[in-house]
Amino acid sequence: MIRELTLILLLMSVSYSQGNAQSNTETRHRARYYGITPGILQTGHWNAITDVPGVKVGQVTLIKGDSVRTGVTVIIPHSGNMFQEKVPAGVYVGNGFGKITGTTQIEELGNMETPIALTNTLNVPIVANAMIDYMLNFPGNENVQSVNTVVGETNDGYLNDIRGRHVHAEDVEKALQIAASGSVAEGNVGAGTGTICMGFKGGIGTSSRVLPQSKGGYTVGVLVQTNFGGILSIDGAPVGKALDTYYMSGETNYKVDGSCMIVIATNAPLSSRNLKRLAKRSFLALGSVGSFSSNGSGDYSIAFSTDTATYVPYESKSPVQEVPRLSNDDMSPLFLAVKEATEEAVYNSLFMAQDMKGYHGHEVKALPLEKTLAILKHYRIIK
Repeated sequence: MIRELTLILLLMSVSYSQGNAQSNTETRHRARYYGITPGILQTGHWNAITDVPGVKVGQVTLIKGDSVRTGVTVIIPHSGNMFQEKVPAGVYVGNGFGKITGTTQIEELGNMETPIALTNTLNVPIVANAMIDYMLNFPGNENVQSVNTVVGETNDGYLNDIRGRHVHAEDVEKALQIAASGSVAEGNVGAGTGTICMGFKGGIGTSSRVLPQSKGGYTVGVLVQTNFGGILSIDGAPVGKALDTYYMSGETNYKVDGSCMIVIATNAPLSSRNLKRLAKRSFLALGSVGSFSSNGSGDYSIAFSTDTATYVPYESKSPVQEVPRLSNDDMSPLFLAVKEATEEAVYNSLFMAQDMKGYHGHEVKALPLEKTLAILKHYRIIK
């Protein structure tokens, strides 16, 4: 009781000094900047999905007038011809209330032959069509007559005029053209421009983990598009409850349904079966941050390997493929890595997002930094 009273007084003090609203120009940083370091493993250089060799990310953000708040994010596993050199992949469905394309063929064949695109729900067909054009026009694909493109989504209709379907083919083409390795923009960008997470502004987030050499030295990178609800917990601290912003808290505007897209890359030589197992473990992180995959949440995880020795050629010179495969017994370190990276990616999506006002004057506030940090200090998560 004394501890809770202390926290209430602390938050009242922060509220007084901070004011009632955050500025859209507020400088925000990633979770690790504030001392939030979930897990025990080391991050990669960029602490992003692009730490996995060969992976590139491109994003186009559409903020127009008072109603357009959306965009597209593309993840490219390698810079070659993905149709001719497919990558092993696996998909896990946490809750299937979604409109994702291309997953049944991944499930059946165990590989992926296009980059992954993320956008809003009603733009999936338009983005898929643009991705098909991109692959058909890729040098070497002149005779291709079938393409299985992968497009995921979340619904940004609260902040965005989703019925306007404002993401066009040229936006997808631009995202593909500007895709690069290195640091990745987070928060209100790309497919995360109009999303909401845990009652606060959500968005794009990313993180990575590198295994020690004794465990293979492999890298696992994760990128998330967060648009789901629940009861926010940050590294074990009950932040959502302390801020009185959580599902069933009495807040009539709280949005619990939404969705979360999780994209996982690794350079470990994994079979499609073990990639699906890796994808499955990412949902442990959603539970850690406070999600319970509500009825209306489309929660999907897609994992792929970039190890060139595991590529699946479109036309093989031999009926038998001999490829390296990490054993089941060596998967546990990767399971830990994906859980940690997914959790931090979600935090980054929240910490980097800004307040946003959009469609019909709807407004969603970003996670309040000062109050959140005070809570984390109170629970000794940070110093």
